[in-house]
Amino acid sequence: MSDPLVAVYADESCLGNGQEGENPGGAGVLVEYQDATGTVRRHELWVSAPATTNNQMALRSVIEACRALSVKGRSMRIVFTTDSRYIVDGMTSWVHAWARNGWKRKTGPIENLALWQEALRAAAPHRIAWRWVRGHDGHAQNEYANHLAIRAAEAQSASGGLIPSEFDAWVAAAGKKGAHLEPFPATFTASSRLPQV
Repeated sequence: MSDPLVAVYADESCLGNGQEGENPGGAGVLVEYQDATGTVRRHELWVSAPATTNNQMALRSVIEACRALSVKGRSMRIVFTTDSRYIVDGMTSWVHAWARNGWKRKTGPIENLALWQEALRAAAPHRIAWRWVRGHDGHAQNEYANHLAIRAAEAQSASGGLIPSEFDAWVAAAGKKGAHLEPFPATFTASSRLPQV
C-alpha cells in the first residue's frame, strides 16, 4: 500500500523584510487530503518569529509542515506548493550541489544553512513533489496560506500544530469565490530524493 497523498500549500511573510531592525514574520500552511469517500479535508498551521526574513520563514513552512505530517513516524507523498522560488529551486537543485560540495559553495557561506539542513531532516521521511505557483495571482490555497502567514506575523502567534482549517469560511468572508481553487492532485511524481544531512 502506498503512502497517503497530501497537498500542502505554504507561504511566508516578513513585515518590513530587508529593512533595518528586527522584522517580525510568519509562515502559513494549508494541508489537504482526501478521506475514504474522496471528500477533500483541510487542516492548517502557522508559526511566527519576532526577528526574521522571508527566506527564513519560507524554510520554516517546510520544516513545520513536514514535521506535522511525520507524527507517529508516518511518511507521506506530498505535493508541496509555494510561491517561493527560494524553496523550489533550493530543494530541487541547490541542496544537491551543496551536499556534494560538503555544504559549501564557491561564492561564500550558505545563507540559512542550519535552517536548510533542518528542513532536509524534516522532509526526509516523505517523498515530495516541489511545485511553484505565482503569488498573489488568484490561487485560492496560496492566498489562504499567505493570509495565515501575515496574520501570524502581525499577531506573533502560532497554531501549536495542525488544526481544522477555516479555509471555506475565509473564502466566503473574503469574497474569494472567483479565485482559482486548485483541485486535489490526481497524480504524483516525486522530485529527486533529497540529500541526507
